[in-house]
Amino acid sequence: MGLLSWISDDHLFSTVEKLISVAEKSLKKSETQFNKNVLDPFSAMFQIAGFNISHEEWLVAEKTRQAQKSLQNHIGDFHQIILGGVEGWDNLETGKIMDLVNHEKKIIAEIKNKYNTVKGSDLSGLYQAMENLVGNKYSTYKGYTAYYVTIIPKKPTRINIHFTPSDKEKGARYSENEAIRLIDGASFYEIVTGDQDALLDLYHILPIVIQNITGKEINSDTKDIMTKYFELAYGSSDSEV
Repeated sequence: MGLLSWISDDHLFSTVEKLISVAEKSLKKSETQFNKNVLDPFSAMFQIAGFNISHEEWLVAEKTRQAQKSLQNHIGDFHQIILGGVEGWDNLETGKIMDLVNHEKKIIAEIKNKYNTVKGSDLSGLYQAMENLVGNKYSTYKGYTAYYVTIIPKKPTRINIHFTPSDKEKGARYSENEAIRLIDGASFYEIVTGDQDALLDLYHILPIVIQNITGKEINSDTKDIMTKYFELAYGSSDSEV
């Protein structure tokens, strides 16, 4: 049996390794292209003064911030690839209207890393695309349920609700459609794997995988702090609306 019951170790390790590589390349890029980016010298001045840090500390933080922005763009892809490795689920890859599909369960999903990844003004277009996919009688996905998955939800509660963004043309929210839903990452991982703690288990196993790949150990104190961050993002498994 593998580290996780619902995914092979090979798929898990290869996906984590790809993201670590992205992180390393992002940091290297921020260092080599640091002076090519337009910096705000006023912000730098007030950060050093207001945060009571040295220029060297500010420099490290700024390079990390720039690298983090690049890395964040790939976190959603990480979850898409992980979930696409679960039996019965297909990763439709970048460029498709949706990210994941399970034909047996009749589910399609759009995966975003955070609740605000998609601008509010663009949610209407996403809804229309989902409605067309599951509602059009000529669509391959007619009769499926479409999920808009925000891995990090707006509040630390589990949600699986109607997705009803504002209709820009009508100035009102779209009508509720049982087949078009908004769901958080932990709840969607449960749908995919059948395990309500699947996302938490993945999070807990990552230090082992990362150490195996990089040789860098994440100590127990750091693991404890990271677990608290997870709880702040998701709450408990029974916190649901």
